[in-house]
Amino acid sequence: MASTRIVNSDEPDHELKAGKNPAGAAAERPAVEATAAPPQAASGAEARDHSGGLRWMDLLWLVLIGFLAVLNPVFEIHKQLTLLAIGLFQIFDRRLLASIPASRRNVYSVLLKILLCTLLIGHTGTLAMESPYWLIYYVPVMSAATLFEARGTLLWTALAGAAYCSYLYPTLKEYELTAGGETEIALRLLFLFLAAVIVNRFVGESRRQAERYRQLAETLAETNRRLQQAQAEARRSERLAALGQLSAGVAHEIRNPLGVIKGSAEMLAQKLPPSDALAVELAGYISTEVDRLNAIVSRFLDFARPLHPIRRPAAVPALIERALKVAMAGRNDLRVAVEREFAAGLPEVPVDAELCEQVFTNLALNAFQAMGEAGGTLRVRVRPAASNLTPGVAIEFEDTGPGVPAELREQIFNPFFTTRKDGVGLGLAIVSKIVDEHGGSIRLESPPGRGACFRVFLPCA
Repeated sequence: MASTRIVNSDEPDHELKAGKNPAGAAAERPAVEATAAPPQAASGAEARDHSGGLRWMDLLWLVLIGFLAVLNPVFEIHKQLTLLAIGLFQIFDRRLLASIPASRRNVYSVLLKILLCTLLIGHTGTLAMESPYWLIYYVPVMSAATLFEARGTLLWTALAGAAYCSYLYPTLKEYELTAGGETEIALRLLFLFLAAVIVNRFVGESRRQAERYRQLAETLAETNRRLQQAQAEARRSERLAALGQLSAGVAHEIRNPLGVIKGSAEMLAQKLPPSDALAVELAGYISTEVDRLNAIVSRFLDFARPLHPIRRPAAVPALIERALKVAMAGRNDLRVAVEREFAAGLPEVPVDAELCEQVFTNLALNAFQAMGEAGGTLRVRVRPAASNLTPGVAIEFEDTGPGVPAELREQIFNPFFTTRKDGVGLGLAIVSKIVDEHGGSIRLESPPGRGACFRVFLPCA
């Protein structure tokens, strides 16, 4: 270790060297070992798990502090108490400062470490500036390098250096600082800054790498979620195709006998004498139920029929208005208030107007049926949106009904799934099919007790 040359003003030829006194020589070598230990202990203390137990790095830190405690001066009580305070505070700083707001906790932590280090070197040398324990300043400097950005690290390192240099004032009252002493003090301060910058750069790069890993993990999670969604949609499309073929075959086979039954019922009604009121009424029931079955068969055929949408640019709000008019026709007892929120400057979307009207009509009817006789509010919103960087229009049908239970949301768009006694379960399946044919998407959101919201996205291209 280079000597610090401080010359007494009364004895110009006297030279005081840190290596001359035995105590200084004995403490000097272990102090060099402590130079490497504090940065590791600081980083370990900052990164430890606060689950309640001591980690091996904390135990190693206590062992290193114990080594410093048995070095000269051994019987300096202030030194031992200060070392004990530094060791315990390095381990339990987060708990001791738990009542301090998080925004100021790191500031108090580094500041207290600087004060304790300053107190230590004041009790470990004939002159504080000559103390071989000055290396303990690496503890707060390394802590600051791991906790703060570059500017904060430089600021705290400068403060640690200023705390060390504060002992120059009482020293210069009795001694004169030589050129060699100035050089050594300058080197000590420069090495403090050099170590702080290196550690801060390493920690900053580690943080950036961790952030990149976090973003990559989020991207992979999102990609995985989209892949699972695409697989679910592919499976649903396969089921829809199979069910569509089956429905088409069954519907054709059913429609022919229905025609025969209806024709026979009408001929029977014409042949029956007016006096046989019961037979006429039964023939009427047959004809009515055949019409109802025929309507169901027609819906099966609509579901099974391949769609070939003829797309032309259209204004979505106009399509919604026509759909709402159809859905509300003949419902004089409907106790539903319809609220419209159409954003300004909506782009026209290339769609098949007839098919999209069917989508909006089915969504409106579904909302009316969900709210039932109690009524409620149907909010229809239209706004510009984008999906996977594709611009388009988002349409929302939100009702105030009972909502859809979580266990049924995955099945709501499956064909033949319905919760109504008189339902067929094809309305939302047809809606999903039409939206898919337009390259869009539809999803259901139903927070508990807050109704249901169907969100449809239609791309502009």
